[in-house]
Amino acid sequence: MRHPLLGVLLMSALAAAPAKAADWKLVIHGGAGVIERAQLAKTPGKEQEIRAGLDRALAAGSAVLERGGTALDAVEAAVRVLEDDPNFNAGRGAVFTADGKNELDASIMDGRTKAAGAVAGVTRTRNPISLARKVMENSSHVMLSGAGADSFSREQGLDQVDPSWFGTDYRRKQLEEFKSAKVGALDIEYRYGTVGAVALDRAGHVAAATSTGGMTGKRWNRVGDAPIIGAGTYADDRACAVSATGSGEMFIRVGVAHEICARMRFLKEDAGTAADAVMKEVAAIDGSGGVIVVTPKGEMAYSFNSAGMYRGKADSNGRSVAIFGDEERR
Repeated sequence: MRHPLLGVLLMSALAAAPAKAADWKLVIHGGAGVIERAQLAKTPGKEQEIRAGLDRALAAGSAVLERGGTALDAVEAAVRVLEDDPNFNAGRGAVFTADGKNELDASIMDGRTKAAGAVAGVTRTRNPISLARKVMENSSHVMLSGAGADSFSREQGLDQVDPSWFGTDYRRKQLEEFKSAKVGALDIEYRYGTVGAVALDRAGHVAAATSTGGMTGKRWNRVGDAPIIGAGTYADDRACAVSATGSGEMFIRVGVAHEICARMRFLKEDAGTAADAVMKEVAAIDGSGGVIVVTPKGEMAYSFNSAGMYRGKADSNGRSVAIFGDEERR
């Protein structure tokens, strides 16, 4: 016969035992659009370069999370790697405006506090995502743009580069093709597009970050969805963290990132269902692209209505990357 105090003792022991740390999660993207094997095969080694770049970004973010770091630190670390990789349309390797310049946009959001920071049209900060975080943490604003954002960046002591550092011969060729009307703006924009990351840390908090060079041939200081909180980036511990990539104007009109979180909160949809539903709304107004999502429950999801999306995910069990539409979509 079991001693009457045994159950109480067992319960006390369980209560005293430290809770197992939650597993961390990380999802990244490097742009979505007309991404096909035949297209990448035209440049030998390009597919391997892109997969390696995605893996490096996952490794950087994973290192932060594995040692118990915050989701906010992890998404910044992952996006900085992608900004420094000329294969992606963010930071070095950003597309050119019609005037032959590079104008960079970025945003970041902390799901724990819903604090957010963003920049648009910056021209000298090596890593715009770090400038967005400085706006969030060291100013009373959410978004800074143009010369003012560049000035704030210098005041914050961030790494400054000559604007020529961002440009590559490949992007210059794209601008020339665009100006000669040989290709459409969207054909170029989606070849190597916007980058982003979402993460869940061991403390159960989520964060999101997005960075881009915008559209090839853009004019009049055009700003897309990437720096818009609620459109290209959103994070809320009550629901999820989202980073988007695609036809920015349509993503702004739908309010993609916030809409996904709202569906999860109020309709109780899972991450994949909510993301798919909102991407259908984007498609209904002729928009294309994709999103990445992570939740406090540990769900990780991709959703895209384009031919492919540069993407990857990681947790304590390992990491993986994908490019084409016939690879893993969840």
